[in-house]
Amino acid sequence: MTSSSASASVRLQGLLGEALDANLAGRLSHFIVDERSPAIAIFAPEARAGNQEGDWYGEHAGKWLVAAAKAAARSGDAELLARVRRVCDFLVASQEADGYLGTYAPERRFMRKQAPKPLSWDGAPSLRTWDIWTHAYLILGLLEVHRHFPEPRYLQAARRIGDLCAQTLGEGGIDITDLGNHHGMSATVLMDPAVELYFATGERRYLDLATTVLEQADRHPELALLSRALAGADAAEIATGKAYQLCWNLVGLAKLHRATGVAAYRDAVERLWRSIRDHHLSLGGGPWGGVAHRSREVFNAPGAFSPHGYVETCSTLAWIQLNRELLAISGEARYAEEIERSAYNDLLGAQAPNGEDWCYYVYPNGRRVHTTYWRCCKSSGAMALEELPAIAYRHDGESAVAVNLYGPGQAEIALGAAGTVRLQQITGYPFEGEVRLRVGVEREARFALKLRLPSWTEGATVRVNGDTVGAVVEHGGYAVLDRVWRDGDEVAATFPMRPHGHRALNRNVQESRAPDGSPVRQEVLRQEYLGITYGPLVYACGLIDGFKTEETLRLPIAPQSDWLLPALGSDGTPVVELRLGYRSPLLFEPYYRAGGRVDGAWRLTWMSLTPEPAA
Repeated sequence: MTSSSASASVRLQGLLGEALDANLAGRLSHFIVDERSPAIAIFAPEARAGNQEGDWYGEHAGKWLVAAAKAAARSGDAELLARVRRVCDFLVASQEADGYLGTYAPERRFMRKQAPKPLSWDGAPSLRTWDIWTHAYLILGLLEVHRHFPEPRYLQAARRIGDLCAQTLGEGGIDITDLGNHHGMSATVLMDPAVELYFATGERRYLDLATTVLEQADRHPELALLSRALAGADAAEIATGKAYQLCWNLVGLAKLHRATGVAAYRDAVERLWRSIRDHHLSLGGGPWGGVAHRSREVFNAPGAFSPHGYVETCSTLAWIQLNRELLAISGEARYAEEIERSAYNDLLGAQAPNGEDWCYYVYPNGRRVHTTYWRCCKSSGAMALEELPAIAYRHDGESAVAVNLYGPGQAEIALGAAGTVRLQQITGYPFEGEVRLRVGVEREARFALKLRLPSWTEGATVRVNGDTVGAVVEHGGYAVLDRVWRDGDEVAATFPMRPHGHRALNRNVQESRAPDGSPVRQEVLRQEYLGITYGPLVYACGLIDGFKTEETLRLPIAPQSDWLLPALGSDGTPVVELRLGYRSPLLFEPYYRAGGRVDGAWRLTWMSLTPEPAA
């Protein structure tokens, strides 16, 4: 199936729609306006010529172009589109004769061979650089603008960057892993835009560029991306385990599979996806790590747990994009569910209501901190939100359309004999599990309407025009309604919700062997925690009793349904009440707004549990 961006118009409302509206009115309309905006002025030839710093600030241009082009296309905002074109025109005019379009002085550019890397924990280059990284985002940005608002000059500028990268890695004799930290992962992300250049042009040399990047990445012992993935390595064991870079590399590898059909590429991506999904996600669906590590942004060892783990918003973007690619390849609902989980929790939990401010990190248990002007996560959050409309519905253009994300809104999709199909979701989702879907068709026709079945629900039912139907449940996790649809048909899906307690364990078992060779195992650390979800939302509280950042709970012996209960808050919105008996109940509200969506607010997701009595 194709994404909804192809032959479709989608408008999200509800929580996601409000976030998109704030994104458009805030970050996308104010951060970059024209060539005088600080994030674009650094590309001016005079600024570039004197830049001896090694930072990544050039990434904002490409990220903003990706997000702003999508927002302008979906909203029809003429002022935003004019700004997008003006910025693109300035960048194209600033591109040098050889295709270079970065922010560095000549002696610091990626085309220059540098001294051998010094020994370091993250394999950083001898000369700090994010030059390939910046160009990777520039290619994606220029291509995104060209995709929605075709302009040959923008496509040509992206091609010239790709050609310069190919020449550098080929005739130039420079290895891609020498051009980025985390043992090269900050440069091997070039796989993604290289494949996108191939998709946009059909020119084989860009596919060859992506393959060259992968081959060089796999030859680097500390990275060995493909080999280690196929051998079953955990995500934390790939290079430094840097979450953002690794997920973005996997996006590129998934696209390389789409372009080539090489099964090993998909196998590698799916293996690492399972590793991340099973061991390295917060309850809110964001890649987490960084506890007691040299970097706040790397995966911890599998099995490690801390309620204070870091979720970098950039990593949430890359995780959403990785699931987007696997959804396109497989059509399996589990990937859409991961996107929805991340979006409604850790992504919305990072955005401020004004659409301007973002958290660099969100924590299951921790203080909300809105980050500073230049930080990467503000642009990544804006990008991640703009991914969602194209993911919400997928269709094959002829005989099937899938509903991937639930929430109020509508879509118009061109679908074969039915002509324009209109789908309107009327629902209180994600706060309630009743979803009504009004179907409008240009012409009466048979097609399959596929409804994603959330894994957290039990006893889901589907009715068409008031009659309960026995939908076929696909192996991929969708209820399929394959029938003749008429204008005005209505589908009612019910996904029963109940509060659910999750247990997490911080545990350490010391293992050795006795002199006779027999195994010796002793648990030396055990800390257990309770977290709460209600439907797709994670629930959290603010400071307990107004001042405590943690509290150990003694849970009742009774069934969970007796002490973990849905309720309504003072403003009429859903909350979850935890009744303990020995103290006043604790009230939990959706994580994204817990404690107030303001800088400095506290959110507590995981509650420490009373230790088990000693044996």
